[in-house]
Amino acid sequence: MRLRLPEERPTEPPTGYKIAHPVLSQDGVRAGFTGVSLGGALPYGVLADASCVYGLRHRAPNRRCDCGFHCVHDRATAEALLCTAEHRTAVLLDVLVLGRYLRFELGFRYARQRVRTATVGPCSCGTVAAALADAGWGRPGWRALAPSCAGCLRGRTSVSLAGFARLAGDGLRVVAGAAVAGPDLPEELGVPELAAEAALLQARLDWFQGQLARLGQRGPGGGPQG
Repeated sequence: MRLRLPEERPTEPPTGYKIAHPVLSQDGVRAGFTGVSLGGALPYGVLADASCVYGLRHRAPNRRCDCGFHCVHDRATAEALLCTAEHRTAVLLDVLVLGRYLRFELGFRYARQRVRTATVGPCSCGTVAAALADAGWGRPGWRALAPSCAGCLRGRTSVSLAGFARLAGDGLRVVAGAAVAGPDLPEELGVPELAAEAALLQARLDWFQGQLARLGQRGPGGGPQG
């Protein structure tokens, strides 16, 4: 006879952490995430229901299948996944575990989730991220995004951190991991988000000014001026 663990009935939804790649729809009006392993081909929103990635007709999660959303209990465990080369541009998600779930040693496999906060790592140059920019790959209908500072945008399709949060909706917060306010500065003021927006606008202005300068050097006839 195999003993079974008692059924859990929490008074509040459990929480967990995971990593994912931020994505932007081709038309630029929706934002979401795509996983880094099983189910990575299926982008999901801030509030989403899991389905079986193998197309089987059972509810996720199923004990005899790997389907369902996955997360870990410990933030440090999820952050450690960001050290691998293929996950360097992923973001850290703080999620609420909703609906049915299966508990295992490191975390949960579950039916429904709400992403509460997405923490964006630094730009590839090491500077604090001001935006999420086209990463050069994607899924059908979706562009994958990567953290970028204002100086590294170079005209790529991009969205500010606050802009990504607005497009994703459902109360998502998007923060730059290294943009930590001082002890006397409450987060409610939104200073890091406003600073990131200003840096993004300045970068775009610099890019447009550079384009205008090059056009001016070519002259009205299309060739270089003497």
